[in-house]
Amino acid sequence: MGFYTQIAGLGALPTDTKLASLQCDARWLWKDSDNNNALCNFWRGVENLEIDSDTVWAVSQATFMRRVQIEGELVLHDELGWCSGGFLADSRVKLAIDSGTQQQWLSRNNEFEAWQGDNWNMVFLGDKKGCDPVETWPERAYTSVPVTPIIQEKPFLVYDEKEGFMVYVPKLRKEATGISWKDGATEGKKISLDTFYIARPETDTAETLNEALTNGKNLLFTPGIYLLDEALKVNNADTIVLGTGLATLQPTNGNACIETTDADGINISGILFDAGEKESDNLLVIGEENSSAEHVEAPICLSDVFFRIGGADTAFAAMAKNCVKINSNNVIGDNFWVWRADHSHNVAWDKNTAANGIIINGNDVHMYALMVEHFMEYQTIWNGENGKLIMYQSEMPYDVPTQKDWQSHGGRMNGYASVYVDEAVENFEAWGIGIYSYHRDAAVEAFCAMELPEKDNVKVHNVCAIMITGNPGISHVINDKGEPANTAGTRSIIIEYANGIQNREEQ
Repeated sequence: MGFYTQIAGLGALPTDTKLASLQCDARWLWKDSDNNNALCNFWRGVENLEIDSDTVWAVSQATFMRRVQIEGELVLHDELGWCSGGFLADSRVKLAIDSGTQQQWLSRNNEFEAWQGDNWNMVFLGDKKGCDPVETWPERAYTSVPVTPIIQEKPFLVYDEKEGFMVYVPKLRKEATGISWKDGATEGKKISLDTFYIARPETDTAETLNEALTNGKNLLFTPGIYLLDEALKVNNADTIVLGTGLATLQPTNGNACIETTDADGINISGILFDAGEKESDNLLVIGEENSSAEHVEAPICLSDVFFRIGGADTAFAAMAKNCVKINSNNVIGDNFWVWRADHSHNVAWDKNTAANGIIINGNDVHMYALMVEHFMEYQTIWNGENGKLIMYQSEMPYDVPTQKDWQSHGGRMNGYASVYVDEAVENFEAWGIGIYSYHRDAAVEAFCAMELPEKDNVKVHNVCAIMITGNPGISHVINDKGEPANTAGTRSIIIEYANGIQNREEQ
């Protein structure tokens, strides 16, 4: 499998589509080397099929493996070469999963024989009882959360000889464990493709796409790059916006790509949001400012959505102030990579500029596998109440030129925390947090990895701060608590945090 590739079965069950083998190795990049480095294996996914052999899936961020049955072993690295994933959900693996050198991973609602390997932050959420490892921090970097509080699996395309093509929308699950299809077809509903506008990059514009949305159509994006001179307005409840083949949306006029109203059941999945040459305030906005509606029984769901500030092979430096802003309540996020590029063309501190990655203003937002990297200020800002964050991966910016250029709180604090939870928040909880520094271009300090209000119901379970290499470093893990990670390879951890610190360990 290569870049911008999605391989998907069209059956009601994964076992309806069988492949003899499917492999993703890392040998394309280092043809004259034997290090099998998968750190740039982005932008690809596989779902809803059976693989009848051992499978190598050596990937990093912006990838997905969902709703897959593997008849053998699943190996998440290429002969122990570097890799930085990743996400596996709603899948059954007959034998073991070997994570090898993966820095971090989220396994959500899966079944497997055993898990082999740990590195910095491996998280198991809602896996079948007995599959997730019994070990935990500090002995092993494993975090187990027994049930997924609330989840709606990603919609997928199916084909029936009588009914033709349809999009299957799985039913919302609460307190979910294991796969959604263990007793047969997933509970849910089929929606005829007649209700969808089929978008094509060579002919469609923001005008044609907005006309389809106004007429009550869902959107199915075929693969390609869509240049948009105004935001797509998703105003109808239960609208589905589904991308295939890493369909990419790019603004051309400093606009957002998609803006939604505060409505029930909107679903946006399988889209890559690419910043444009003119600076946008946001690339995706969910709900208007000060949205207040509750969507408890019909949450807004965002699955396999990826954001990029630079990194594409373009003649311009891409810019945005922020990538995604969530104003609505009851939003589920399932596998995000929010990335200010650290390499490729027109990439530098003063070129592909972006202050923040994601801002969450809504209440009761659940984020699973949130990965946010290299933004110039806070990576993640969380202002909403009752937030749940399960598996977070973040690297601070590589390219800070001087400490003076990287100071928060009006210059009173060195650097910016990766996660900032507003002082007014009373309830927030997070599990399995990994925050890393690689201050490549200057000797700069980040005072802390997470900045949180010190309140009883603001809780974190298993958080680590790591200095990968380069110049120091991260001085504290949460606020002024935790040992420094300021020499290469240092991993400083806090096991339990709530209005103070308990069970502190340094490794």
